[in-house]
Amino acid sequence: MSAGTRPTRVLALETSCDETSAAVLSGRGDAATLESLVILSQDVHRIFGGVVPEIASRAHLTAVAPVVRQALRDAGASLGDVDCVAVTNAPGLVGALLVGVSFGKSLAWSAGLPVLGVHHMEGHLFATSLEHAEAVPPFTALLVSGGHTLLIDVEAWGRYRLLGRTRDDAAGEAYDKVAKLLGLPYPGGPHVERMAAAAPDDANRGRGAPPLRFARPMLRRDQSPEDDDYYDVSFSGLKTAVLNAVRAEVRAREGAAALDGRVVTGAALPDPVRATLARAFQDALVETLVEKTARAAERYVRERIVLGGGVACNQTLVRAMAARAAAFGATVYAPSPRLATDNAAMIARAALFRFEQGERSPLGLNAFASMPLPGLVAH
Repeated sequence: MSAGTRPTRVLALETSCDETSAAVLSGRGDAATLESLVILSQDVHRIFGGVVPEIASRAHLTAVAPVVRQALRDAGASLGDVDCVAVTNAPGLVGALLVGVSFGKSLAWSAGLPVLGVHHMEGHLFATSLEHAEAVPPFTALLVSGGHTLLIDVEAWGRYRLLGRTRDDAAGEAYDKVAKLLGLPYPGGPHVERMAAAAPDDANRGRGAPPLRFARPMLRRDQSPEDDDYYDVSFSGLKTAVLNAVRAEVRAREGAAALDGRVVTGAALPDPVRATLARAFQDALVETLVEKTARAAERYVRERIVLGGGVACNQTLVRAMAARAAAFGATVYAPSPRLATDNAAMIARAALFRFEQGERSPLGLNAFASMPLPGLVAH
């Protein structure tokens, strides 16, 4: 059967950070079927409390070929059944991206297939639609991960308004740094959320202190859409507020001398205290994200809100977003953890759209640490 009489089939690779992933997807338009998805995570980075780029690149080198073979095997397909090889080429860790780009181009050239470079964040825009058929444009998108926090109005596939972004730490990065301050493992998001859930309902530190509350960064009632910070977020100050709160708790228990010449960590603090700190941090971050997203959805009259990225696994965020959206008649769609993390299925889905638009990449395709989202329009 020729490519013109059957759905387009895409083999995709994703190596932008510390997951080596391959997927096979087929379809036309929004009718796409995920035939296989393989994700190999590099747990070695837990030892270092963060991703080590050189280790990530070397791990991709050894994993990429077996992962691609397994994805084809799971789909019951051979390279001859594929119409296009897609690969993430930006943004991400350049060394890690180069492994996927080089392998993808070589594979495509050897089989006489076109290659297509895909923007990683556009992949996240498409990911949720693989599980929720209604998660299609127009919608408001909040992409939250360890490296990115983006608020985007999606008018149509390929037409995006970048409304807001982080000015410093991404939401996932803030979770990781606060987790380290509280003596919790990496990656920090799940551990902080779990500990925050154990805090008393009033988030009280005990000893007769009032409920702990951190300021909501860049979120004020007097802001208007004309302000340059109306949609943007910033979490560095929130992280510092947590650090200062940890210092205060350590000082109260051990004395000021305990802070001299030592890396401050709340690992030795009682669990109820750490839980309260985690809860106060998460409440501030989640409320900020929810309100900024609600602003965008209401202003552009969107009835759908789509979440993407690793932090979209945070159920506290999902529930808070759903409750806020219900107030103005919008529905929230969030991906499962498997499609929220970095994965090749989302790259394949974005590639299907771009391929059907007639796009192809040259064999000189390169990798880039940063790159603007394609299809941006003014707002």
